Amino acid sequence: MVSSTLIIVCGFLIYIVLYFTYGKKIERDVVRASDESPTPSQRLYDGVDFVPAHRAVLFGHHFASIAGAGPLVGPAMAMCWGWLPGLLWVWLGNIFIGSIHDYLALMASVRYDGKSVQFVASDLISKRTGRSFYYLVFFLLILVVAAFANVIGTMFVKNPAIGGASIYMTIAALVLGVMMYRLKWNLTLSTVVGIILMLIAIWLGPKLPVPLSYETWMVILFVYIIIAAAIPVNVLLQPRDYLNSFLLYLGIAVGFLAAVFAFKGMEVPAWSSFSPVLLGNQPTPFWPAIPLVIACGALSGFHSLVASGTSSKQLAKESDGLFVGYGGMFTEGMLSTTIIVAIGGFGFSVIQSEAAKAAYNLTLTSDNWGALYTTTTNALKLSPPNMIVESFAAMTAASFLSFIPAAIVKVIAGLWISAFALTTLDTTNRLARYCLTEMLAPAKESLGGIYQFVTNRWVASLIPAAIGIYLAWSKQFSILWPSFSAANQLIASIALMTGAVYVAKKLKSQFSAIAVAPAWFLWVTVTCGIIWFMAVVMPPSIAKTPGAGWTLQIIMAIMLILNFLFIVDFVKTRRKTD
Repeated sequence: MVSSTLIIVCGFLIYIVLYFTYGKKIERDVVRASDESPTPSQRLYDGVDFVPAHRAVLFGHHFASIAGAGPLVGPAMAMCWGWLPGLLWVWLGNIFIGSIHDYLALMASVRYDGKSVQFVASDLISKRTGRSFYYLVFFLLILVVAAFANVIGTMFVKNPAIGGASIYMTIAALVLGVMMYRLKWNLTLSTVVGIILMLIAIWLGPKLPVPLSYETWMVILFVYIIIAAAIPVNVLLQPRDYLNSFLLYLGIAVGFLAAVFAFKGMEVPAWSSFSPVLLGNQPTPFWPAIPLVIACGALSGFHSLVASGTSSKQLAKESDGLFVGYGGMFTEGMLSTTIIVAIGGFGFSVIQSEAAKAAYNLTLTSDNWGALYTTTTNALKLSPPNMIVESFAAMTAASFLSFIPAAIVKVIAGLWISAFALTTLDTTNRLARYCLTEMLAPAKESLGGIYQFVTNRWVASLIPAAIGIYLAWSKQFSILWPSFSAANQLIASIALMTGAVYVAKKLKSQFSAIAVAPAWFLWVTVTCGIIWFMAVVMPPSIAKTPGAGWTLQIIMAIMLILNFLFIVDFVKTRRKTD
């Protein structure tokens, strides 16, 4: 039986070795990063969006923003196929698609004065491509707001302690921002004080929980993401994400050590079946549905939006790019690996324990895991976030770290999801603000005062927040998550193709195949997945919730049309380049 120790150590070694070999080669021979030219954060400094950041601070922002709930929730859902398919998708996708995608998006944006990857596509491929890309991205950002708000609201209602701790951590981040940027304390002292405040927030969570209804949390999140997206990045976004990154480092460290020293064989079968019941309670084939489930741990189009939206505007020097972009994706892969090991090794026991508490007639066995995993966890109210929390706590208790109280471990694991979903949520709304402004730029003169009103940073933050929270209000996780994932991975394939064109046309490199080959594989997979999702999963969901269902179906249909327009333009450009 394969042990948790073997898997977690192999994953760690794979990422370390490839960062210093494959990653360094791409930096040196493809991107040719140099610190001789000042980055946009230096040349275009404005104190709001273009603000140079220490590489550790920027890594914290970038990693916290790209991680979100995706690399946690997705692998938990994918366990219905067994632990091996999801793990292979994470490792191979991370190495050959995700890391290259993230790094190229970041560095292309840096070379384009911090412009978005959509702008890069417009310049390198065609104006029509750029317009299509902007709409695709805007739809994705709305779906991210919807999916992550749903995850956060559901979790806060289930565990008010996590909701309370999240509020207290936001306050701690505001204080950290004052220390770092107003009082000008040095980074080390500010970090120490910030971590102490974070620990106090974790301790206060169970002591002062915040029990509110789902709808109330939606209203609070609506107001919060508008404010967070409109204020300067160094007030909340930079210090909050930097502080949250230490929470994630702590969780990864605890999870890594627990997995290594638990010496536990995997309870969950390596492979269950090709089409277990999952999305929309429908039989879900591993291919092409896997990118609709694991949305971020292996690769994510949203990463290109963060890289070219906020991170490129804060990169202090080009040599920091590999650490932030490439290293951030590898770290996320390690996080997903930890989750797969935790649920694979302890998920079956967690379900049995919860079934005993609820007096539930459990019929789940290793032989029928794929057939009943989703229905059993739903019946026991073991949502993917709850499976993560309980399995992580069980894994920790089985190692030498068992001296850590289970309640504290569960709060840390819960904050993993909520804190990073919150960072993604408000970063997403900021990116949507950027996107809306850039989309309307060609009509600036014809729109006149309307343009000035709509692109006002407060109004431009309100529009995507309103649509996203409306969709989240429906509570339809089973269609919100795959809708977001489909849009997300579609953007990834398009961004990677844009990166390939950038490498060929701007860098004049013969290595564009490192981007275009995986981009084509991803594009075919995701396009087939979207068609399957719209034909199989959405019809019964529309019958159940017509408002949210039709809204999502229309968004997916428009994205699919724009997707084919993009691929036509891409092929034409590649022919000219070749």
